[in-house]
Amino acid sequence: MSTKSQRVAYGETLVELGKENKNIVALEADLGKSTMSCMFESEFPERYFEMGIAEQNMASTAAGLSLTGKIPFISTFAIFAMGRAYDQLRQTISIAKLNVKICGSSSGLSDFGDGSTHQAIEDMAVMRAIPNMTVLVPVDAIETKKMVKAMASYPGPVYIRINRNDLPLYTDEAQTYEIGKLYQIKDGKDVVIFANGVMVSKAMEAAEQLEKEGVSAKVVNVSTIKPLDQDGIIELSKGCKAVVTAEEHSIIGGLGSAIAEALRGTAIPIEFVGVKDCFGTSASNYDELLECYGLTSAAIVDAVESMLKK
Repeated sequence: MSTKSQRVAYGETLVELGKENKNIVALEADLGKSTMSCMFESEFPERYFEMGIAEQNMASTAAGLSLTGKIPFISTFAIFAMGRAYDQLRQTISIAKLNVKICGSSSGLSDFGDGSTHQAIEDMAVMRAIPNMTVLVPVDAIETKKMVKAMASYPGPVYIRINRNDLPLYTDEAQTYEIGKLYQIKDGKDVVIFANGVMVSKAMEAAEQLEKEGVSAKVVNVSTIKPLDQDGIIELSKGCKAVVTAEEHSIIGGLGSAIAEALRGTAIPIEFVGVKDCFGTSASNYDELLECYGLTSAAIVDAVESMLKK
């Protein structure tokens, strides 16, 4: 299966939006060549603001720009967007429902070489807990483009979680994208696997293995964590014997928690595949790190089999 960079897709789409709307502006925290906001800088230098290693100031400046009618996209690593600028994201941007778009790049464990200080395994939990904040996790570069375009016209603060590495393509170019919608990738009747980001590809691999074992698995891309389509989650889970969630994030407060909240009151059993209650570490490559933390198709298969035995 072909792969493509979400980061490049983000940069390319910012440029497209900039050509369409002069109110689109970009702010960067000294990481433009990594987040790929540098593409916007090359095209629109007068609408690009390099804020240096000062995420709090970047978020506050974006808040001010939004009040003048601009649509600011602020970019940095996910861990710094969520951690260093939390106060500004909550107190200034989200309470006032300001129209600021936040790109958390190199999310999850995807910055495999820099270790725990640069890896965000708790950002979904933090961001989705902030009132008025919309939280998006694209599955691939195609969905990233669709998301970023949707973000520009979506009111209020929006956080998008971008992977550092090239990921397999699952989104149909012709498919209409809508924030808040669930996207079923594979049908099945025995179990439903809710996944997002890189774990969608792992879920698809797991579903293929389960089919060989006589287990029919449904795979759903939950690329909008908030607002979550709770009715859709319940409907997709009906008739299934179990639910398994798969995410490149802590099992505390992320996708698994969101799905469990949606299914509260139902009798369907649920299991989480994700990072346990621990920090990341450095590795020589991304796959090595995913294997280390159990973010694999085999882990999903084991979770499904365990649930079906109960």
